Amino acid sequence: QVRLVESGGGSVQAGGSLRLSCAVIRYTSSTYCMGWFRQAPGKEREGVVGIDSDGSTSYADSVKGRFTISQDNAKNTLFLQMNSLKPEDTAMYYCVARPKIATLTCEAPDLVRVAGLMFRGQGTQVTVSS
Repeated sequence: QVRLVESGGGSVQAGGSLRLSCAVIRYTSSTYCMGWFRQAPGKEREGVVGIDSDGSTSYADSVKGRFTISQDNAKNTLFLQMNSLKPEDTAMYYCVARPKIATLTCEAPDLVRVAGLMFRGQGTQVTVSS
């Protein structure tokens, strides 16, 4: 079973930056979609970015141009660099792994479409003040 451990959240003022990390344990990269999603209190979870095993990425419109996903395959670590943060980015951020299946892509919305298919970490809080 995949295990994910996030770190790097915190509080920052609008316009600032944070870098999230996710240690990924016990998975086969070619059989999973990876990425990040977030959930604010009282809101639905939102797929932030998805990445396929070939490196192709898909970002939510709300973060395009500001967030960048990267990975260190040698260390099985996923990163999310978040720049130009806005108060509306405030949420709990989760690293996610989802097995590849024929009916869903690795794009950000599909990554979190079926909760029962997701492996996620404990989350890390990001708070952006205005």
